[in-house]
Amino acid sequence: MKELDIDGMQGKGGVINRRSFVKGAAAACAGLATGGPALRALAPDTAHAKGALAEGKWVSSCCVGCTSWCSKQVYVINGRAVKIRGNPHSKTNGINSCPRAHLALQQVYDPDRVKSPMKRTNPKKGRNEDPGFVPISWDEALDMLADRIMELREKDETHKFMLMRGRYTELRDLLYDRLPKIIGSPNNISHSSICAEAEKMRYFQEGQWAYMQYDIPNTRYVLIWGADPLVANRGVSSYLNSWGRALDNARIASVEPRLSGTGSKCDEWLPVKPGYDGALASAMAHTILVEGMWHKPFVGDFFDGENRFIPGHEINEYTFLEEHTHGLAKWWNLYLKDASPEWAEPLCGIPADQIRRVALGFAAAAPNCISWVGGGPAMQPRGTYGVLAANALNGLTGGCDNIGGVLRYNSRSYQGFPSLDDYMDDIAKVGVKKEKIDQRGRLEWPNLASGRSGGGVNTNNVADAIINEDPNEIKVAMGYFNNFNFSCPGTGRWDQAMSKIDFFAHLTTHASEMSFYADIVLPVNHCMFESWGTLDNSSNGYRSVSLMQPAIERLWDTKSMETEIPWLLAEKLAQRGFDNLLRYYQTIVDPETGKSPANDKEFELYAIKHRMQHFWDPAQSKGGDKFSGWEEFVEVGVWNSDPYSYRARWSNMGTKTGKFEFYSETLKDALESHAEKHNTTVDHVMEVCNYLARGDLAFIPHYEEPYEWGDPVEYPFKFVDYKARLNREGRSSNCPWYLQLKDLDPGDKSYEDVAKLNPIDGERLGIRTGDKIRLTTPVGSIVCTASLWEGAQPGTVAKCFGQGHWAYGRYAAKVFGKEALGANNNDIIPVDNDRLSGSTAFYGHIRLKVEKA
Repeated sequence: MKELDIDGMQGKGGVINRRSFVKGAAAACAGLATGGPALRALAPDTAHAKGALAEGKWVSSCCVGCTSWCSKQVYVINGRAVKIRGNPHSKTNGINSCPRAHLALQQVYDPDRVKSPMKRTNPKKGRNEDPGFVPISWDEALDMLADRIMELREKDETHKFMLMRGRYTELRDLLYDRLPKIIGSPNNISHSSICAEAEKMRYFQEGQWAYMQYDIPNTRYVLIWGADPLVANRGVSSYLNSWGRALDNARIASVEPRLSGTGSKCDEWLPVKPGYDGALASAMAHTILVEGMWHKPFVGDFFDGENRFIPGHEINEYTFLEEHTHGLAKWWNLYLKDASPEWAEPLCGIPADQIRRVALGFAAAAPNCISWVGGGPAMQPRGTYGVLAANALNGLTGGCDNIGGVLRYNSRSYQGFPSLDDYMDDIAKVGVKKEKIDQRGRLEWPNLASGRSGGGVNTNNVADAIINEDPNEIKVAMGYFNNFNFSCPGTGRWDQAMSKIDFFAHLTTHASEMSFYADIVLPVNHCMFESWGTLDNSSNGYRSVSLMQPAIERLWDTKSMETEIPWLLAEKLAQRGFDNLLRYYQTIVDPETGKSPANDKEFELYAIKHRMQHFWDPAQSKGGDKFSGWEEFVEVGVWNSDPYSYRARWSNMGTKTGKFEFYSETLKDALESHAEKHNTTVDHVMEVCNYLARGDLAFIPHYEEPYEWGDPVEYPFKFVDYKARLNREGRSSNCPWYLQLKDLDPGDKSYEDVAKLNPIDGERLGIRTGDKIRLTTPVGSIVCTASLWEGAQPGTVAKCFGQGHWAYGRYAAKVFGKEALGANNNDIIPVDNDRLSGSTAFYGHIRLKVEKA
């Protein structure tokens, strides 16, 4: 894009640059305060406050800055949001708030937000092509999109429509599910497999395809695997609130190649070699059994009470009588009998004595103990088995569904939206049966969500599928709250893929890398401050369902992404003779009056009231907090569940046996079904999907040698990608506070994009802190700044994800649209997957070399 003077609004011939992406910013900001953009959001309103901070009001909302989804309140003075805190009514996070929530203030008032719809004037698409965006009306933008959708319907090509989703609210089905299906496309693609999908593979042990909560207040030992709960994991605000109590009552150990923010607040750090978590977890399980420290009330015991778990020796499986578990003796005989700490030490890099000591300390705390499995062992090319190995410790110690242990989310009852069956015509019914663009369910893509072949999404494979037009061409696409060109490994593939799509509409608060390939850009409301919506979280034995609501007047010509924009598009389609989508949306009525929506704003309000009716309507209550009606619920802003019912899932799990499965009959059934679907064997499935297990080994927790990209001689280091405490995922980089406060994370530097090396490695390479270095993997190279830090394990390079935007705003990019500030980790991460879950791999497989730049 053409760079103009800082105050320029429009280039020659009406071409829009970064400054005109934020059309109207100067006028808007002038009414806020003078000074730099970093201060404008919080400047006092002297016209009203006369030098003193005016009295304001707390408005309840929810944060969508990460997957914590914490209940929040926004302090509003004279119509301006000035402060964020946790909602004191929430029983999960209470008044506590992590630091990243406050960055939302800079985001909502960011002068670099997209302020009106825009269309592309340059038909060429590519990284170096100026889109030539010019402002247009909502009518013109939606007319363009509706025309393209109708063209697909007229040609019976509705399956060539695709909708991509990043973050969302619980109103998502109105856009993500109903819209493509009623149009006639199977292609609704979520971001889930680039998030943390492999963590859910514990489903094959305990029947829960879901994220879990952790009973921190009641625990006596927390063993954390590749997660950073005080910094960048689900429930950050909640765990910040309870961590002090845990340190008083429990021992906490962090298994991570780098010293994380949470690791710095633990009792013990186990700096495991990247990719070797499964070996360490297996050795811990071996130790617990050999020492007779499994939790017998949950697991069971030998018929005569004599421990027969002797290293290297098989047992008679019938001599062990299990209670609430299945297959422990088989697991021991097939694998665990030989997985001693001495075997694991040279693999994982942790001394055998430490493995044994931590394992026994963990087991001694049973059953009030937590094996917390995060993305580190999960999102690797063979991550499924790392997850099963680490999660098996919860089964051995009885911490599964127990006090002070690992719990499922408390139940909650959103009201579903009406069925769409009557609104799908013959064209739609044919279109939705076509193969999805992400190729899920093929032989090489089991994607076994909830045990179903092809049950889960395959997000990062979409780029290759579009490029190869396999299973079909994508002609028209929509994307919202996503930026896959930045957030997926193999960024160049996404550039190529998005260049191929004839027409792309991007729904976003900020112009981003993905927007550069858009034909229209549709500006959306900021969820926390400008929209109705809902999200929920669960921790410490409760679930909180939060209401997002408009806390301030919309600053610019924006719309809500999951309600208003779909409604307006439905109106445009109805004008062209296809009214099915609009008629469907009209079935969502105001629960209090029964009135059907007449416009987009009524549709948004009625949709949120409908979705949350079981929480606010006393006649529809399903438990938990009680409210007198909608008005009281809006004021409080959060519903809390009843307390957790411990041990209700013991022998009542969603597995095939109903038990906690060490030998997973559930996984065996899923793999056999997938193999049968493709007329082959499970062993062949494992081979095609790049796992080493054969036979029964495929159904038990075990260590799989990490599949690595790069020869160790040429690429002697392992790369460690991580998220920092100010990362609102990849969306923080245009917030000055993010850059100023980056040194809150151990080893990081303000205003720098650093890669952390151990001083031992720095001395050997002649590299000092502050030097520019080049990191090279088999797929690319980036340049960043060196930071020598003892918290990086020797032989590793740790770098935070989040910088390297070449299109996001004045602070995120060096030259907007052309040159990045810092480096994007995904430019050097090879494209690989844990194929059983479909998860993109970010850990354990990346070899690199380090040179002075």
